[in-house]
Amino acid sequence: MTNKKIYLFSISSHPDTINIGSLDITFFKPNIDFSKYDGLIITSKQASKVLMQYKKEEYLHLSALCVSMQSAKSYEALGGKVLDIGGGYGDNLESKIKSYPKEKKWLYLRAKTVASNFVQICRDEGYRIDESIVYESDCSSAISEVQVEDDATLIFTSPSSVKCYLKNHTFEEKQSIIVIGKTTAEALPTGANYILSDKTNIESCITIAKEQFLK
Repeated sequence: MTNKKIYLFSISSHPDTINIGSLDITFFKPNIDFSKYDGLIITSKQASKVLMQYKKEEYLHLSALCVSMQSAKSYEALGGKVLDIGGGYGDNLESKIKSYPKEKKWLYLRAKTVASNFVQICRDEGYRIDESIVYESDCSSAISEVQVEDDATLIFTSPSSVKCYLKNHTFEEKQSIIVIGKTTAEALPTGANYILSDKTNIESCITIAKEQFLK
């Protein structure tokens, strides 16, 4: 076993890594009439945190279509019901939405900047989806100032974490890169060597880091 360090660039943390909070989150509280909708679309834990600003009786009658197990758990923790769970990518929600009648009206609680255009694709086919920007993220000072060893393992959990890191850093040849999903991988520079996690969760990334790089 080597002393090779694992850096986790994420708003979540893990005890086996050096966690670098890659984003600073700003929450909004737009005026939302939840009674107009039949279901919610939730693609991050941040959306559920935003809902905590509202009275539960306003929104808990709405079941949610969630992008991942983590986002589903965050809504269930509020007392909400989950309709279905995607495969960890926004693009996976397209087929989920299309499995419901076009008459169903959805509210997508989203970030200011999103990586997937699944909403517009569904709208173009006649599905009813409103969007409400409920939070935004900016690169943190932590990711701008971090000093990473040349032989470290780097785990990225979102396209924004990659982009924020590359604003002030470059990848070194001896560094190992693990990404949580395909959308995150697409944010990497052309030709970058990386390993794609089998599952879209941090635990899977940690397992790969330990098995592949810490022997």
